[in-house]
Amino acid sequence: MIPPTRLIVALLAVATLLGGVSGCSTDRPTSPASGDHGSGCRELDASLEWHDGVREFLQSAINANSKCTGTADGAAHRVAIFDWDNTVVKNDIGYATNYYMLTHDLVLQPANQDWHNTGRYLTDAAADALSAACGKDAPAGEPLPTSSNALCADEILSLLGGQTTTGRPAFAGSDARRLEGSYAWGNALSAGYTAEELAQFAAAAKQQNLAADVGATQKVGTEDVDGYIRVYPQIKDLIATLQAHGIDAWVVSASPEPVIKVWAGEVGIDDQHVVGVRSVADRSGKLTAHLLGCGGVRDGEDSVMPFADGKRCWANQVIFGVDGPQAFDQLPQDRRQVLAAGDSNSDATFVGDATAVSLAINRNKAELMCRAYDGLYAKGGKWAVNPMFMDPLPQHPPYPRGQAFVNSDGSKGPVRDAAGNPIADQVDSIF
Repeated sequence: MIPPTRLIVALLAVATLLGGVSGCSTDRPTSPASGDHGSGCRELDASLEWHDGVREFLQSAINANSKCTGTADGAAHRVAIFDWDNTVVKNDIGYATNYYMLTHDLVLQPANQDWHNTGRYLTDAAADALSAACGKDAPAGEPLPTSSNALCADEILSLLGGQTTTGRPAFAGSDARRLEGSYAWGNALSAGYTAEELAQFAAAAKQQNLAADVGATQKVGTEDVDGYIRVYPQIKDLIATLQAHGIDAWVVSASPEPVIKVWAGEVGIDDQHVVGVRSVADRSGKLTAHLLGCGGVRDGEDSVMPFADGKRCWANQVIFGVDGPQAFDQLPQDRRQVLAAGDSNSDATFVGDATAVSLAINRNKAELMCRAYDGLYAKGGKWAVNPMFMDPLPQHPPYPRGQAFVNSDGSKGPVRDAAGNPIADQVDSIF
């Protein structure tokens, strides 16, 4: 286990950072453009820029599902679900916490000094690369000196991207519709700490990233990585408007749940409306590399997380109370979220489940954007596309219909519509 003195030093460093940073809030005061415009019900802030027509489409959908306007009765349970990273905020809070842990020597040597213990889907090549880079000087359960051992930090960073520093696959064997090996492994880097300790690390990373200038980078190992995070004012305003109309706003994300809970208050979401990666804890309360199950999957089986179809499962299980394998199925329309928003292929399933608005933030992700462009509200569908609110990407080449969907075995195939027909190639027109 980590020596008490080392843990105390680490936590004191967190407390010092939290106490020494001020003026970091991304809260935006309500502008004169916000308000009810005479209707008595809150409307989206007209001073915040959305792509042409998207604000109006969102407002119309909110008004049509509102306890304030009377279109939803008092007993109705209307829900909106948001991905977090690069949907609610610019950049990734899970990675930000990983980076903080690496630069503060908080990643622990795995049990038996065997990196296979950090992930069910870790390849032998990845485990060997980590052992070679990180060494065995630190006993199991002790901190690795990743702030000074650049080889170790670089190898861990590379695995977070899915491969070793020599380009060999780092993960294999998972159901690609339910779990992403690198995401699950990034969560496992916090093994050996309690959820409360992880939350402290996340809080320190949060303060650091909110205080940094937009566009800032930081050095981890020999790599320059993102060093700042910002809340998107448009999404914060959207969430507040939904809540004002009696629509419950939730976050469902592939970042660790204790980390998301630290951030959710930035947009007015409490920690009871957060679903993230949930780890199995040992008898002492310390997190392990194993995952809680969903949809009838047993805890510790490690075959599902809030990713792709697994995101639907976790939303259905936690938010809508569906147990067993049925949680992987699309619910009847009157039991689903009215609005959902995401930016990645891993969001396409739950965002597509929304009954009124499926909002895609355009980060050039093939499956998501194929579905979004095929079902645009301007063509009579329910999808809306908005460029990234900060640093929007340039136009992507047309998305080929035959290569945008990732099957359970990792192979690629066509994206299909609700009737099972392949979706045609789609031109990236909103960027």
